[in-house]
This record gives sequence, structure tokens and C-alpha cells, in this order.
Amino acid sequence: MKNIAIIGSGTMGNGIAHVFAQKGFKVNLIDISQEALEKGLATISKNLDRMIAKEKINEMDKANTLTNISTFTSLKEGVSDVDLAIEAATENVELKLSIFKELDTFCKEGTILATNTSSISITQIAAVTARPSKVIGMHFMNPVPIMQLVEVIRGYSTSDETTARIMELSAKLDKTPTEVNDYPGFVANRILMPMINEAIETLHHGVAGVKEIDTVMRLGMAHPMGPLQLADFIGLDVCLSILNVMHEGFKNPKYAASPLLVNMVTAGKLGVKSGEGFYDYSQNKKAETVSQQFSK
Repeated sequence: MKNIAIIGSGTMGNGIAHVFAQKGFKVNLIDISQEALEKGLATISKNLDRMIAKEKINEMDKANTLTNISTFTSLKEGVSDVDLAIEAATENVELKLSIFKELDTFCKEGTILATNTSSISITQIAAVTARPSKVIGMHFMNPVPIMQLVEVIRGYSTSDETTARIMELSAKLDKTPTEVNDYPGFVANRILMPMINEAIETLHHGVAGVKEIDTVMRLGMAHPMGPLQLADFIGLDVCLSILNVMHEGFKNPKYAASPLLVNMVTAGKLGVKSGEGFYDYSQNKKAETVSQQFSK
């Protein structure tokens, strides 16, 4: 596989495009507007500059990486001749199903169709295509250029050949592919989201404050960041969406989202992306100032 299409140029999409292009793959980055594509390319350029500053790459590496990326606002044009198409759109079931119906129509017969979904059923997505054996999950972690894991999710009909090719491809990106089966939340979010939700409930019940909860988990459990800061980083709307998928999929009340999380998303307090969540990001993107709502 040499030619890769990435559908969606947001946080995950541009990160996936970055790692493929840096490894010499030809990447077609696709989004609905030129403005979104330019924003995605600007993020890739900024992240490459950070790598130059850390002496991990040089200016020529940056130039070659950016040269490997072409942009498209037409899905049909962007995927017509690729070996692999990776959907990295918003975590919305209907949107993903719509995209996969189009990918199945526009892509070559042998093209593998992958989704970066963090919780939605691969089997459900594959069912809207005529190639379910060639549909698979590639769940990259954020930030993609840094995080090593790729959760490779087999749908009910995903073939051994498709799985093997994606495992091999992920390794070529210097990632660690880990094969899992298709159940709501897979492995990463099935374990992570209930922890984040419980941290939110702990705050909601007044057991401890925002910084105190995060400090306990960072220093006591050796987590690189606390669960409330991590929730802000992921996006509280994304956290809620994943919890809802698991709650619906398992019919188990332990996956029910905290009322505090629901209220914050309803109020538009989504974390870093909105400028405020459990922390206030109006001055900088670091979780240094607790949101006024939760400050003592």
C-alpha cells in the first residue's frame, strides 16, 4: 500500500496524515472545505517544526513530508486511486455510515476501508458496504505523531488478510498495532471512559476538587495527566458520545454518563476546544487554572 486517503483534516485526521506522509506514503487529505484543509496543513507544519526544534527531523524531512500530502474537497476525486482509505470524521454514526456508503462506491474494488472511530461498531459500518471483509478499525491515539498505539479492530466479517495487512502497515509507521475484537468502546475506551466518568462523579459529589482528583491519579497511579485534564483534552462531547455508545451497546448502567458531564456538554463547556471545561484555557492551553465553576 502506497497511496492513502484520509477523510477529515481535524485533530485526528491531520495527525494520521502527518505520520503516513512522514514515512513516505502519498497521502490524499480530504475535507469538505478548503479552509479546513488549510487549517489541517498548518497544524501538520507546526508539529513538524516542533520535531525540528527537538532535532528529531530536519528541514528537508519537513519539506518531503508536506510534499507527500495533496488536498481534496471532492471525496470521489480523493479516493479514486488509493489502496487504503481511513475515515477520521466526527464521532457520529449516521455521518460515518454515509461516508462509508460513498467510499464503497468511489474506491477501487481492492481498496481497504478503515475507520478511526473510538467506539462505534466496525460491523455496523461494514454492513453498509459491499466489501465487509475489507472494512476494519484503525483507532489511533491523540496526539497521533507521538502516541505509539494503534488499536486494530476486527469487525464480524473482517478477513484475516485485511487484518494482517493493517497490522503490518501500522508497524511500518513505527506504531504498535494491537488487535482487538468489535465490542462497544473496544479496549482503550471501554476501560478509560468509565474511569473518566467516575472522576467526574467524584467531583460532582464533592469528594475532592478538580486539581486534587487529577493530582491523586497522576502521583498515586503514575498517570501522565489526570482524568479531568485528559477529558478536557479529548473533548467532553467526545467523552459523552463514547459513553452513550457503550451504554446503548451494553445496556449496563455502569456506562451511564454523569449528569455533570451531560450538563457541561449541553452548556458548551467542551474542554480545550471550547476554551473551558474542568480547566480554563482562555490564557493558555495548559491545565493550570481551574474553571471558575469548580474553583473554591
